[in-house]
Amino acid sequence: MKKFLILFILALLPVSVFASAEHGPKLDPVNIDLGDQASLQRGARIFVNYCLSCHSASYMRYNRMGHDLGISDELVKENLLFAADKVGDLMKAVMPKEDAKLWFGVAPPDLSLIARARKPAWVYTYLRSFYRDPKAPSGWNNTVFPHVAMPHVLYEWQGDQRPVYKKDAHGVEQFEGFEQERPGSMSAKEYDASMRDLTNFLVYLAEPAKLVRYRIGVYVLIFLAVFLVFAYLLKKEYWKDVH
Repeated sequence: MKKFLILFILALLPVSVFASAEHGPKLDPVNIDLGDQASLQRGARIFVNYCLSCHSASYMRYNRMGHDLGISDELVKENLLFAADKVGDLMKAVMPKEDAKLWFGVAPPDLSLIARARKPAWVYTYLRSFYRDPKAPSGWNNTVFPHVAMPHVLYEWQGDQRPVYKKDAHGVEQFEGFEQERPGSMSAKEYDASMRDLTNFLVYLAEPAKLVRYRIGVYVLIFLAVFLVFAYLLKKEYWKDVH
């Protein structure tokens, strides 16, 4: 009876997880393409310039990132090495954790695995869902992550927006979207494209070995295609006497 009860709970677990996900924030789809090297390079530039001040990516080294994304060590030194001395160093935050905790109330998390922990759609939607909130300590809030301690570091790109809510049939306010209050230096389309690049890079950051697997996969498919020809010819040779 005990075993049956455990199996019954495990069977219901995916349903309960799915049901709880339905009550979460609505996430926007994002086109993740680790074969888009230009996108990954743009995402790396955004990450190093705007995220690495507070957030670490302590499982990644600058030279490994450069090698994977087609960026030479010289270009890494000139354009991406602001928080370290050597290209072989780990990508650690500039801000000490103690200072970050003092200023924001909590130390900013390491972002090495954020795209795996939260999923790409969550990251992409989160980056586009900041709004002004005078009640928040930082002056900013987020519809995907309410009461987040992080300020909107890219507000100059996106501008200021406010959330719009409408009441449903039960009188409960539901989030409908955003209204632009002050334009930023980028159009909405340009900002979305930049956040897609940053999300794309964070997906790569969470599992760099994917790029290696993709490269090996091409050779495996070529080998299988050649092997299929020889296997077919061998099959014909074995079966010609049967007919």
